[in-house]
Amino acid sequence: MRKHLSPIADDLLCRCAETLGTSLDSLVEDFERGLKPVLDNYSRRLVEFCCSKAIEIICPTVGDRIKDGSFSRFTYDMMLAWDSPSSTNSELPSESIAKEKEDKMKPLEGNAGQMHDDIPLFYSDMMPLLVNEESSVGEDAFVWLASSIPLVADVVNARFTFETLTAPTASRLHFPAYDTFLKKMDKCIKYLEEQEKPTGIEFSEDEFILHVEGTARTQRVVRHIGATSWPGRLTLTNQSLYFETSGVMSYETALRVDLSRADVVQQVKATSTGPWGVPLFDKAITYESTELSEPLVLELPEMTSSTRRDHWLTLIKEVILLHRFISKFDIIAPVQSWELNARTILGIVRLHAARELLRISPPAPANFLIFSLYEDLPKGDYVLAELANTIKQTTSLSPCNAASMLKSLNISSPIASSVENIKQFEEETSNHSDTLTSLETTIGQVREEAMEISMAKATVEEVVDEGLSESLLILVELVSSLKNVLPWLQVVLSWERPTVTLSALVLVLAFTYNSLQVILLIDCYPICTIIIFLGSATREWIGYAIAIVLMLTVAMMFWARRNRTGERCKEIVLRSSSDKTTMDYIVSAQQSMNNLHALIKTMNITILRIWSMLIGKAPKQANAVIWVMTGVAVLLMVVPVKFVLMGVLLYCSIANSGIVKHKSNEQGNRRLKEWWESIPVVPVRTFHHICSGALQQDEILATLDIWCGCEQYTVLFARPLISDEPWWRRRLTFVFL
Repeated sequence: MRKHLSPIADDLLCRCAETLGTSLDSLVEDFERGLKPVLDNYSRRLVEFCCSKAIEIICPTVGDRIKDGSFSRFTYDMMLAWDSPSSTNSELPSESIAKEKEDKMKPLEGNAGQMHDDIPLFYSDMMPLLVNEESSVGEDAFVWLASSIPLVADVVNARFTFETLTAPTASRLHFPAYDTFLKKMDKCIKYLEEQEKPTGIEFSEDEFILHVEGTARTQRVVRHIGATSWPGRLTLTNQSLYFETSGVMSYETALRVDLSRADVVQQVKATSTGPWGVPLFDKAITYESTELSEPLVLELPEMTSSTRRDHWLTLIKEVILLHRFISKFDIIAPVQSWELNARTILGIVRLHAARELLRISPPAPANFLIFSLYEDLPKGDYVLAELANTIKQTTSLSPCNAASMLKSLNISSPIASSVENIKQFEEETSNHSDTLTSLETTIGQVREEAMEISMAKATVEEVVDEGLSESLLILVELVSSLKNVLPWLQVVLSWERPTVTLSALVLVLAFTYNSLQVILLIDCYPICTIIIFLGSATREWIGYAIAIVLMLTVAMMFWARRNRTGERCKEIVLRSSSDKTTMDYIVSAQQSMNNLHALIKTMNITILRIWSMLIGKAPKQANAVIWVMTGVAVLLMVVPVKFVLMGVLLYCSIANSGIVKHKSNEQGNRRLKEWWESIPVVPVRTFHHICSGALQQDEILATLDIWCGCEQYTVLFARPLISDEPWWRRRLTFVFL
């Protein structure tokens, strides 16, 4: 069967046999001895079998092989052989190069703008490395290698990692970029191992530094405490977050924030900071926990964007989500827990390496991490559940899992591998392949749905990016169909067509008579008493009416689908041309603000007049309201509610008729308006005060008593205007009556 292998696959099998210290024929015999009777794609399965045997040998010495480039060359050839295992799908070098160029040109047709923006950024860094036109690797081969060697990528997010790494190169991975990526990972691990531990802190056995900034060689990190700022060094591990304030000659004792406590409510979010506590720059993170008396605010200054802040924010979230995952799925075994920690560490190392590789255009951090990625993706919890099942089936330390990769990279592991653990690896291989297949299926479904949602969000962003005037224009156009309803209602209410008005009135009265049966009184003293009418559908025709409306809506949707209305309606075109000048727009905006101000003042005056009647400052008007409310209450207790509502509806409909309008006068409305305007308004006086210390309630009341003097005032309310600060620093507004 070797004659059916491609040249690259045949050469790779010879190198695998040399690595294993055996002949190629004996290696093929071992494969065919365990061959199933019905097996499709013989060549690819043979390549996978030989590569898996060789990977078990080279995994313990990955660190040394990365330095001389033999590991990257060997594993890259594995991906090439997996892509073209047989001679039927292999091509001549010239044909391969031509096809590769053609594949690179295809995405430019669909999204030429984005590709032209991204390619120069990538090739400005990578052009010296891509001078040799070799064959490139596809996504499926990369994912297959990640399932065998978790150093290159994690199988859970391998497709997202590949998509990010190869976005500028038309989804094809070249060897120079692959080799540089692995060497950057090795360099990053060595750099993190050389970092000093935080001052006064002893790491646990399984604690490893993931990121450090604020040193002399890195950018500044500033901690804000109120109006003061303290520069220092920020260190993140897979267990905790440490901040050390910079001293004269050294750092002070580190502040430790434990991120591994899943039983503690923890929240980290982006925030804005600035001098003297003024939120001017959106380049900080805030960590809040029930263990801390006040939030931890850390600023990561940067000239232009907030890339540093977003990077730190994602890393801290990843560590928190890691320990939540361990606690949620009850992963107690040390082997399983450390395997998850190792996969998280490797994911963060890959992110650092990718940022160094694509320095001009930094990648999205979540694409290299597991928990941050699937926390935001739709149905990502399904993937995490499958991952938990896969981890729980791990009962030993295999030679090629994430923990073994860290050990081969000289990172100490709290779990020492033993001969028994290695022997059990072969017994778990079959179960691992089954769970891996289920995991890949779930990941594929999640990824497809994520792509659909991203496409839908892209259409939403086009509407969101519009300005206020455009958004208002779109809203008016979208609700323009309701304009036809208002004239019809006016026709019904004005008795222009008596037949239609009488029919509508009869239907409303019949509905009121048959459905309204229950009254619920809710006491909201001292503000008011709200009367809510609850409808209980006692007749089946109400349910039939709702069902008919729903079925008519469904029929309309089917009619639109059959006529392909959605295909014809690709966009909504609006005309935004206007004869107004810039000054006209400014005057119009000012008038709108004045109208809004007048509306707010009217609402305040209405509330204060109602309050005057409730507290008795307007006894004459209050007495009238008391008698009216008493009469209404007695009427509601004597007469059924449905008859009262029917009477009100009849009165309103008859009041709009032409005869009543002709005979009525405006004297009643005028008397009502005069009565309302005769109600005195409660005087309001506000003042603002910044509390300089931790004033207690008695001290505040004493201060108010001094300020108020001998005059009698009643404190209506005292509310903070800035609620995200301690209460003794808040600006308080007191309203006196």
